[in-house]
Amino acid sequence: MRVRFECVTKRFGAHNAVDHVDLDVDAGECLVLLGPSGCGKTTLLRLLAGLERLDAGAIWIGDRRVDALEPAARDVAMVFQNYALYPHLSVFDNVAFPLRTRRAAAADIDRLVREAAGRVGLADMLARRPAQLSGGQQQRVALARAIVRNPTVYLMDEPLSNLDAQLRLQTRTELKRLHRDLRTTMIYVTHDQGEAMTLGTRIAIMRRGAIVQIGSPLDLYRRPANTFVATFLGSPAMNLIDDATNGAPRRIGVRPEDVGVSASPIDGWDAARAIVVEPMGSETLVTLEYRGQRLVARVPADRHFEAGQPAWIHLPPERTLLFDPATGARMA
Repeated sequence: MRVRFECVTKRFGAHNAVDHVDLDVDAGECLVLLGPSGCGKTTLLRLLAGLERLDAGAIWIGDRRVDALEPAARDVAMVFQNYALYPHLSVFDNVAFPLRTRRAAAADIDRLVREAAGRVGLADMLARRPAQLSGGQQQRVALARAIVRNPTVYLMDEPLSNLDAQLRLQTRTELKRLHRDLRTTMIYVTHDQGEAMTLGTRIAIMRRGAIVQIGSPLDLYRRPANTFVATFLGSPAMNLIDDATNGAPRRIGVRPEDVGVSASPIDGWDAARAIVVEPMGSETLVTLEYRGQRLVARVPADRHFEAGQPAWIHLPPERTLLFDPATGARMA
């Protein structure tokens, strides 16, 4: 189901948590709201869920305007960061809870709970209680509880943030498979760019309550609209180097993997110096001093550099971007 935000604004006192946001989410896509803490992404999700009331604008799900409806009437399911499970109930009863509030038939509850539990790998844990489960298993219970409702829209509020690194990767893969299988509209909030790049059909990057750029993960990575997006998306971030051409200041942007680095002189390449070398296993990150500034290069693991040694670098024109030093906006 399509979701549409029209000039949506939410204030907390004098602070605009969401500031005149216009956003269309296509039916069946996974749209990721990405941004730093306090940028308004969770507030936008809570406005859609009905957990907050907007101050201006309108929210639509399909052909229904929903911003004046109670949460239960909006046909959305939300998965929270803290799982929000009932500790005294079994896994089965936690998953069944939304069905029982709708007074579904007992036979339907049993079938739907077991189907949802099977989708997330909990079929043999239905008798356990949350305290007997790992963090990852508890998150799966929360997912199953959302699935069993069969909503028109899934809302995910940083659902993996309480998991350790390995479990986050595993659960992220499961979420991607789940979205592919369900083919239901999903809006996913995170501050983790890896999750955003992996899960998102499109990514909307937020800052100070507004959307600063929206597009496919690769488009945002390769063609950031401004220096904020350029440095927020990517790890390590895009290098920004101040320069001047014919006396006019400019800021050059280049991704670490696009920086050419050599330990030996090459005609036409610029002199630099390696100051930090970080072996990462499959690759090495080399921080270089270049014209009084620092930039990071990502090189293959078998390329050997030592801190302090001379180096020569090349910034390929076809892989560099130009930004306005005053506004931060991309120029080319």
